[in-house]
Amino acid sequence: MASICNEDEQVAFDVMSGHDQKLSASEFSMQDKITRLIAIRHGETAWNVDTRIQGQLDIPLNDMGRWQAKRLGGAVADEGIVAIYASDLLRAYETARAVADSTGCDIVTDIGLRERHFGEFEGFTWKEIGERWPVESERWRKRDLGFAPQGGESLPVFYERCVGTASRLAAAHAGQTIALVAHGGVMDCLYRAASRIDLQAPRSWQLGNASINRLLYTPEGFMLVGWSDTLHLDEDTRDESADKVGSAA
Repeated sequence: MASICNEDEQVAFDVMSGHDQKLSASEFSMQDKITRLIAIRHGETAWNVDTRIQGQLDIPLNDMGRWQAKRLGGAVADEGIVAIYASDLLRAYETARAVADSTGCDIVTDIGLRERHFGEFEGFTWKEIGERWPVESERWRKRDLGFAPQGGESLPVFYERCVGTASRLAAAHAGQTIALVAHGGVMDCLYRAASRIDLQAPRSWQLGNASINRLLYTPEGFMLVGWSDTLHLDEDTRDESADKVGSAA
C-alpha cells in the first residue's frame, strides 16, 4: 500500500477506511474533494490463458471470464458506485456490463482506458515475440522507456494517456464513487501513479483478472487503499506473473 505522505492524504485515507468519526469541520470539507475509485481489470480471455498479447485487439471474455464478471458484479453491488467508465474493447465492456447490471448505472466508454497499443506484437505469444523480435523483445522486457513496438505505444506515452484519463474522470466526480473497468496495463499504471513507483521498476504486484483495486483521487493525485482483492473469485483468478514487463490484457 502507498504510504500516507501528508495531512490531506491521511484525511482521505480515513474517509475511505471509515475512520472519519472525529473529523473536524475543515476535514469534513476535504471529503468533498475526494473521489473513490473501484478500478477493475477485465475478466479472463482465451488469449490470457495462452499468454498471447491482446493490446488493442478486440478479444471477448471466455467462459471463465464471464463467470468472473458475474461474481465481480455481485461483489461491488453495494459500493455506492454512481458512474461506470470502461474501455471500449469488448473484454472490458463485457466485464463492465456485469457491474452495470448489479448497480443500475449506465456504462460510458472511453478510449483513453484502452490497453497499451502493442503494434506488431499483438496476436503473438510472449515466446513467439522473443523468437521473432529478439532485440525488441529484450528492450520491452527491460521496460526501456524509449522503446515502442512498431506501430505501438511507448511506456511513457501509454502511462500519460491512461493516468491522464483516469484523473480526468475522477476529477469530474469529487465526493463520489466511480468504477473504472479496463486492462492489466492500465491497472499497472494506476498502481505506479498511486504508489509513486518509477515506470522502469520491475512489477511485484498482482494484476489478476476481475480483481478489485481501490484508490482515492484528490487534486494532488492518486492514493492506494487496497489492491488485487479477489475474494469474490476464490482461487480462480489468473495473474500475469510470467510477464513482469507489462500486460497482455
